[in-house]
Amino acid sequence: MTDDWGDPFSEDEAAKERQRRRAEREARRRDRQAHRKESQGALGDRVRGMLQGREPGETAAEEEPAAAEPPPPIEPPPPAEPPPPPRPPGDIHRRRRIAAAVGLVAAGVVVVLIALAVRHSGGGTSTHMTTPAAPSRMITLPEGYDRRQIAAIAKQEGLKGDYMKASESSKGFDPAKYGAQSPPSLEGFLFPATYDLPRHPTSDDLVVRQLAAFKQYIAQVNMGYARSKNLTTYDVLIIASMIEREVAVAKERKLVAAVIYNRLHDGMPLQIDATIRFATNNFTEPVSNSDLQLDSPYNTYTNTGLPPTPIGNPGLASIQAAAHPAHVSYLYYVVKPNTCGPQLAFSTSQAQFEKDKAAYDQARAANGGNAPTPSNCPGT
Repeated sequence: MTDDWGDPFSEDEAAKERQRRRAEREARRRDRQAHRKESQGALGDRVRGMLQGREPGETAAEEEPAAAEPPPPIEPPPPAEPPPPPRPPGDIHRRRRIAAAVGLVAAGVVVVLIALAVRHSGGGTSTHMTTPAAPSRMITLPEGYDRRQIAAIAKQEGLKGDYMKASESSKGFDPAKYGAQSPPSLEGFLFPATYDLPRHPTSDDLVVRQLAAFKQYIAQVNMGYARSKNLTTYDVLIIASMIEREVAVAKERKLVAAVIYNRLHDGMPLQIDATIRFATNNFTEPVSNSDLQLDSPYNTYTNTGLPPTPIGNPGLASIQAAAHPAHVSYLYYVVKPNTCGPQLAFSTSQAQFEKDKAAYDQARAANGGNAPTPSNCPGT
C-alpha cells in the first residue's frame, strides 16, 4: 500500500526557495540596468566632449549637468525571504572598467566616422577618390565592310599596329570550327559593331573584340536549314556578306538569300556585282563590261558556286537571312529605278528580268548616267 499524502512543510519550503530566487534575479536585473545607464551616460559625455574639443573629464562652462534620473523604485523582497547577498566590490569595478573601455573604443569609431563624413562632404581639394578610367576610344564599324575598309578606319582612329596583319589570324580562334578550310584571313568573322577600346588601343585589341562578338552572335543563329542544303556556317557567312553589299532595304535580305540559294541549286552563276567590286576594290564606280570578264575566283559571272571567302563582314540580320532564306522561286533581281534604298525588282524568268533591267538602264541614262534615285529619300 502506497502513501499518497505529501509533506506540507516541504512544499512550503519549496515555495519560499522559488520566491528567494525570483528576488535574486530581480535584484541582478536592476543592478545590470543601473550599470548600463551609467556606462551609456559616460560614453555620451565622452563623445560630446571630443566633438566639442574638451579633454576627458572636463565639462563645458555653459553646460549644466543633467539632473540625475531617479532610480526605479525597488520593491521590497518578500518578508519571509532574506535579501540577496551583495555583489562583490571587485566584480562591480571590473565590469565598470570593461564598460568604460568599450565606450572609449566606440567613441573613437564615432569620431573617425564623423571626420570622414566631413572630409568627403566638403567637396574640397582634400577629397581623393579613385574612379576607373573611361575608355579612351570608341570605334564604330559598319556592317559589310571588308578588312581593307576596317583597316582604314583603324588607322584614322589612331590604333597602333597593322590591322591587315592582325586580322589574318588570331590565337585561340579556329576558323575550321565553322567550316573554313585554311582561309587566307579572318574575313567574315570580324563582327561589325561599336567597340569600346582600352586607353592605348591596338589593332590586336580590336580584332580580339570582333572575334569575341562574332562567337557571341553566331551562337544565336540556327543553322539547321542551311545544313540541310549542305552548307556550312562559313558558306552562310559568304552568302551573308553578299547580301550585306547587295541589299539596301531590310525586308529584302531574305529575298536576295532565296535568289542565291535557288541559283546554287540550279547550278547557275550567281552574277553578283558585289563580288566583282570586292575583287577590284571598287565600291563607288559602276562595274564595267571588262570587269565582268575579270579572271578571278571572285568573278561570279564566269564561275559557278560561292566565292572562296566572304567579301566583307556581315551583321547579324544578314547572317540570319542567309541561314533562313525566303521560300520563293526568284532567280533574278535588279535595282528598281526611282525608289528609295533603292529597292530591288525580283523575277522568276529571264524575260521579266530583261524588262526590269531595261527600265533601270533607261532611267539611269535619263539621269545622266547616274543611279536613278529620288532626291527626297531619307538621308539624301
